[in-house]
Amino acid sequence: MERSRRLFETETHGGRAAYRLHAVTVAAGILLLLYYRATRVPAAGEGRAAWLGMLAAELWYAAYWVVTQSVRWSPVRRRPFIDRLAARHGERLPSVDIFVCTADPYSEPPSLVVSTILSLMAYNYPPEKLSVYLSDDGGSILTFYGMWEASLFAKHWLPFCKRYNIEPRSPAAYFSQSDGHQELCTPKEWSLIKDMFDEMTERIDTAVMSGKIPEEIKAKHKGFHEWNQEITSKNHQPIVQILIDGKDQNAVDNDGNVLPTLVYMAREKRPQHHHNFKAGAMNALIRVSSVISN
Repeated sequence: MERSRRLFETETHGGRAAYRLHAVTVAAGILLLLYYRATRVPAAGEGRAAWLGMLAAELWYAAYWVVTQSVRWSPVRRRPFIDRLAARHGERLPSVDIFVCTADPYSEPPSLVVSTILSLMAYNYPPEKLSVYLSDDGGSILTFYGMWEASLFAKHWLPFCKRYNIEPRSPAAYFSQSDGHQELCTPKEWSLIKDMFDEMTERIDTAVMSGKIPEEIKAKHKGFHEWNQEITSKNHQPIVQILIDGKDQNAVDNDGNVLPTLVYMAREKRPQHHHNFKAGAMNALIRVSSVISN
């Protein structure tokens, strides 16, 4: 019973006898070489400097070889059982905050960022203990729009992943592979999810190409009002929007399961202050997450 609950198993590598025989011959060669050096000390002026150099190199190699035997003499491999983690620790699993950074909706298309976010939200981890934060250093309404679309599609994608143990869990990577995954579910359901993802991606890409968000979309979330004033990538106010609040009882997917917390953040940037690039973004993410998910 205890064996079936282990979180990992230690396995030994094969071929150890052959390697140990090889190691013994190498050790014998090193000892013979050092013995030769010790018994053939040249007199002063007859190559003593070269002898000392060769001796130092051989001693260095011998020391290196002895130290490396600690990992080569009896190699092992740890095989983890990730599926047993929740069953063993349950409520004691710690809360996890995941940070994602982006800066430019044109060099880093929001549709790709969205797939990354969705794959993180679909982690095999208790969703009430999982929070995903996106730092948008460009402060772009296009990236925020992509995050808003992701918060809606997650209600379909997350239960789909859990129901059929989908791998990989990035929708872009999953649907780009061959259709051989369709046997995991009904063709109708597979096509439905794929069509929803393709339509979402097309809406996001269309918005990026046009450079603006339709007014009817802006009316669906209060976060779009942050861009009612003039904003540039290097001069904008701080923006923090909780798109999915995991503590909200109504924040559930289509199967009624709790959704992970999803937060969009654009830290304040002003031309007269250095923003310290990604390091500054990570510092801001730590401060924001300490307040929202602690």
